[in-house]
Amino acid sequence: MKKIAVIGATGLVGNAVVAELAERGHSVIAFARNVDKVIKHDNVQAVAFDVNNADFAKQLVGVDVVVSAYNPGWTNPNYVADFKQSYASILTAIKTAQVPYALIVGGAGSLYVAPNLQLVDTPDFPADVYAGANAARELLTELKERNDINWAFISPAAMFAVNPVYFDKTGKYRLGTDDVLMNTDGTPADISVPDLAVAIADDVENQAHLHKRFTVASL
Repeated sequence: MKKIAVIGATGLVGNAVVAELAERGHSVIAFARNVDKVIKHDNVQAVAFDVNNADFAKQLVGVDVVVSAYNPGWTNPNYVADFKQSYASILTAIKTAQVPYALIVGGAGSLYVAPNLQLVDTPDFPADVYAGANAARELLTELKERNDINWAFISPAAMFAVNPVYFDKTGKYRLGTDDVLMNTDGTPADISVPDLAVAIADDVENQAHLHKRFTVASL
């Protein structure tokens, strides 16, 4: 079993990831602004610690994997600045602590819908989340240039959190790389929250996407 730090442990994705990892028997350190919202489990240690604190790296020493589902909050007027600053701090801490593997939970905006056309650049992409999606795309671009940390980046299915979220757990999913995964009827695919958490937990255990981005969708 692994010692896993989850950043953003009370968000939609982070909460489900903490639960899935804990149920699998892993030791989870759950970082959150409000530790009272962290799920209660014998395998979960809730920690309130600012990722921008200069000592954050010390919190990650001895951790086998970091899962970052960090999100500054979609209603945050300083979303982009906070996202960039916090991820600079998170990546520095991961490097300093020499974490063996880090999985960044990003968005679907950087997935391709056609050659040289990413979802975030399509005409119908929601304007209210463009800035945040673009920040995640820029983060992925930065990561692709780095080999000083052992990163991986997961993009959920294109319709995740665009359609109403659903919580049916099948424990199954399909994998892709850089392109939007589609349904058989030609529409963009979705995935449930718990199945996304299963995919994240599987990658944490198998570490199958070192220095790669991948995407997941429901079957």
